[in-house]
Amino acid sequence: MNDSLSSLALDSALLSKLEVGVVVLDLDYRVLVWNDFMMHHSGVQAQSIIGQSLFERFDEIDPDWFRRKTEPVFRLKTPTYVIAEQRPYLFKFNSYRPVTGASVTMFQNITLFPLTDDKGKVTQVGVLVYDVTEEVTSRQQLAQANERLESISRIDGLTGLYNRRYWEECCELEFKRQQRYGGDTSLVMLDIDHFKQINDTYGHPAGDQVIKALAKIIQTHCRETDMAGRYGGEEFVLLLPDTPAACAQTVAERIRLEAEQMVVQYDGQGLRFTSSFGVSGLGHEVQSFMQWVEQADKALYLAKEQGRNRVCMA
Repeated sequence: MNDSLSSLALDSALLSKLEVGVVVLDLDYRVLVWNDFMMHHSGVQAQSIIGQSLFERFDEIDPDWFRRKTEPVFRLKTPTYVIAEQRPYLFKFNSYRPVTGASVTMFQNITLFPLTDDKGKVTQVGVLVYDVTEEVTSRQQLAQANERLESISRIDGLTGLYNRRYWEECCELEFKRQQRYGGDTSLVMLDIDHFKQINDTYGHPAGDQVIKALAKIIQTHCRETDMAGRYGGEEFVLLLPDTPAACAQTVAERIRLEAEQMVVQYDGQGLRFTSSFGVSGLGHEVQSFMQWVEQADKALYLAKEQGRNRVCMA
């Protein structure tokens, strides 16, 4: 495109048909061309803005930033680009795209390109404004859907705790972190005592309510850095980073007491239950995270052997 104003504006009818914003600015950033796209979306008519400073009419445009973006256009005669992911828009236009209201503001890709006079000197800068709202919002919706799917893949549907697969990934990472940096980290394994009897007596929906009740208790005793998971059936695990085994034992005891005192209401009946716990700190003799889990599991088995409704240390 060479490259004078008259050659850009070959035909005003052509510019009016473009589904792209076309703006031409002089060296002082005064508007020389303002096509129908810009008039339609801005509500500003060409005759009222031609010769006016762009910055005075559109205060959403940061003059210092815009001058930095156009500097290589004037100096090096090279185009520059601004994509919506970097900056959502240059002109704050409303979006009228039928994208189920995903965005009220138009996302824009911007191209800035040099316009030269007969001597090859850049005297103007052209600005092309592309409406990319549908593309950007579609990508955002896809990213959000993927995030939801990823979250679902990590979470146990009944309890809202981490599922076993994801919890084991977290446990392995914590094991490796502790092996490298040291410190105290502990595991708690627990399950509901005589859970089969609850299912057999009251039915599986009642058992689910008891599982959910215990999961809620566990969550109330978790810090932001702790990771609680449903390990399978009525069995749960709790990973406590930066926590000595004695402190983990205290946490387990608090959960045990609250569970013992809870009454779960189901179908007009009050169900009571107890839980057993195994606690394992991460000692130097442990060679893998699964060995660490097995230690906590052995402590849980010991609690069962000793009469249930108690906390045992590995």
